[in-house]
Amino acid sequence: MKKTIIATLLSIAAAGILAAAPQTFDFKDPKGVNAIQFHLDSVLEPISGTASGVTGTVTFDPANPAATTGKIVVATNSLTVSNAMMTDHLRGDRWLNAAVNPEISFELGKLENVKTTGNDTTATAVGKLSIKGVTKDISVPVKLTYLADALGKRTKPENKGDLLVVRGEFTINRSDYGIMPGQMEDKVNPEIKLTLAIVGGAPKA
Repeated sequence: MKKTIIATLLSIAAAGILAAAPQTFDFKDPKGVNAIQFHLDSVLEPISGTASGVTGTVTFDPANPAATTGKIVVATNSLTVSNAMMTDHLRGDRWLNAAVNPEISFELGKLENVKTTGNDTTATAVGKLSIKGVTKDISVPVKLTYLADALGKRTKPENKGDLLVVRGEFTINRSDYGIMPGQMEDKVNPEIKLTLAIVGGAPKA
């Protein structure tokens, strides 16, 4: 009897450890809806667009959100605006030079000011943003929503696993990344507003 009780307690403890283990979420969305919005609301032309080529992974522990790390990558050639000529210019050598700089990335080092309520964690994401070969330290507000056992609801019922939704909104200066600094500011705003709402999945066997 005593052995049975001990074995049961050990099983419960092991289950708890497993449940609290960090999970790696893949942000290469199989449904292809992950995208980051960008806005350059200049005096003459309010330009907005999307970047759809989102990949990367984030390691998240629901028992310890402050330990979250990861890297999100965006394919530079996936940046698109509604005007085809503007899209070509945006990807061209005078602006982002996508041929030489095929990726834009954000490497998350840590979360600060972490507050968790239910499934939602708000925090300041501290990391390195790399655009056009320039890397800058930035801190941006984010909201992470952890959805246990929700992978099947979004994909196929037979798919077991969890979801992590990351939302955020922040502004950068294009001059900080060598993107035509001080030029054409009446048509292309010097500040770029970025809005992201992306989801990653962590399948379970």
